[in-house]
Amino acid sequence: MTGGKATKHIVETIAKVIFLICAAVAIVAVLSITVYMFAKGTPALAKVGVIDLLFGTVWQPTAATPSYGILYIILTSIAGTAVAILIGVPIGILTAVFITEVSNKKLAAIVQPAVELLAAIPSVIYGLLGLMVLNPLMYRLEKRVFAGSTTHQFTGGSNLLSAIIVLAIMILPTVINISVSSIRAVPGHLKSASLALGATHIQTIFKVMIPAARSGIMTGVVLGIGRALGEAMAINLVAGGSVNLPLPFNSVRFLTTQIVSEMSYAEGLHREVLFTVGLVLFIFIMIINLVLAQARRKEPLKNDRK
Repeated sequence: MTGGKATKHIVETIAKVIFLICAAVAIVAVLSITVYMFAKGTPALAKVGVIDLLFGTVWQPTAATPSYGILYIILTSIAGTAVAILIGVPIGILTAVFITEVSNKKLAAIVQPAVELLAAIPSVIYGLLGLMVLNPLMYRLEKRVFAGSTTHQFTGGSNLLSAIIVLAIMILPTVINISVSSIRAVPGHLKSASLALGATHIQTIFKVMIPAARSGIMTGVVLGIGRALGEAMAINLVAGGSVNLPLPFNSVRFLTTQIVSEMSYAEGLHREVLFTVGLVLFIFIMIINLVLAQARRKEPLKNDRK
């Protein structure tokens, strides 16, 4: 018995050490990335100027007098991601509700694997499909909307609207899968109690099940935002690639596509500014994660007060 207890103690100690090492590696990785991004991204701020870089609207890095304004690029990433989330999150949550609470088991067994297959498709495939299918449709719509216009620059369908639709589709698997897991994790007695009190099935879903699964659903939203902000290849194929004001039918560039498009040939200050673009993207993602993490922490406190 004594030998068995000693062995268990050794195994538990080794396991704790392994877990501690893994946690330390994760922390060191995050800190290393943070330090590296700030070290590489801040020099350009001093050379170009914070105002000129972050609030300038002209991007001409190869001109005789270079300009490095990234305001339109920042606004494009914010607007494109926000609208994609507004479209994709409700669809994702309602699909999760359908899989878990509305459909029968046979239909759910068909829908959920299809959703998981969407998550397995490489992003470049989404971009190719968008380029070959979505962009021609958007071009037809663009020609109808701006028929007779003498000032509009036609994009061939490669515009912000196409990018938003592709992003909205790409975040669906993440939001759906995590929302399904969160809704299924809600204790069954909550649903039973709601139905016993006279609530309908739909009322129970929206008044009890979804609020109870809110923390997990928010995690899915955070991951969806991260994927939307960090996507490059698919957006590079469908967004057009010009630095413009983020209007629906304008050819645009996101922060990610800006780096992908020019890093291969950038030199000197131009290259440093692209690292600053990466730093801005990194800060955006960190701020969003921190804000939503803080919101999740406050949620249990509100529930306890109720």
